[in-house]
Amino acid sequence: MHRTEPTLAATAVCLAALAGFVDALAFTSLGGFFASFMSGNSTRLGVGLGRGGWDVAAISIALVFSFVSGVILASIVGRARPRHDRPMVMALVTILLLAAAAFAPWLPGTIIVLLLAMAMGAENGTIQRDGEVAIGLTYMTGSLVRLGQNLAGALMGDADRWGWVPYLLLWTGFVAGVVLGTGAQFRFGLQALWFAAGAAAVLTLLVARVSRRAYQP
Repeated sequence: MHRTEPTLAATAVCLAALAGFVDALAFTSLGGFFASFMSGNSTRLGVGLGRGGWDVAAISIALVFSFVSGVILASIVGRARPRHDRPMVMALVTILLLAAAAFAPWLPGTIIVLLLAMAMGAENGTIQRDGEVAIGLTYMTGSLVRLGQNLAGALMGDADRWGWVPYLLLWTGFVAGVVLGTGAQFRFGLQALWFAAGAAAVLTLLVARVSRRAYQP
């Protein structure tokens, strides 16, 4: 991430905050399941299978499949419009979040969180290089590993003494989003999804502007 242009890196922090916000809504609304943290859902799947908790296992595997489906959709959209892949993917994220917000009053909570997981899977396709995810926006373990590696390098005298800072900002953005999402869910319930959808729409416009600059000669 430290090789990413500053504007795009700042956008990535905002996208991580959106992921944290959505993850908090999912976690607090569905009893400890996640919209973006598939390692957590995979752990719950294993625990459910180990204890015979088939309902827990079913929700966990459904969330994993939904997340992967979002990744697939984002990849298809990105390949269809390679010069506009980032804003197109963010538009997909926005549509999924809008659908979750619109149907929240009528659909069971599990279905809503499946839509959220699909949106978060798609969000990871926003910042790609050569068809591969360049920055993991919804899972922080990799960012913390890179933070530790770059911090170790700085302590050992590497030339890039501040390469760990972008990863710290990415993690901080995610945690800040979780804090905001938890407060919003406590006050507004699933109606807080409208805030997430609105933020995604604004970020779609921001990503489109950043991408337009990147393709200018």
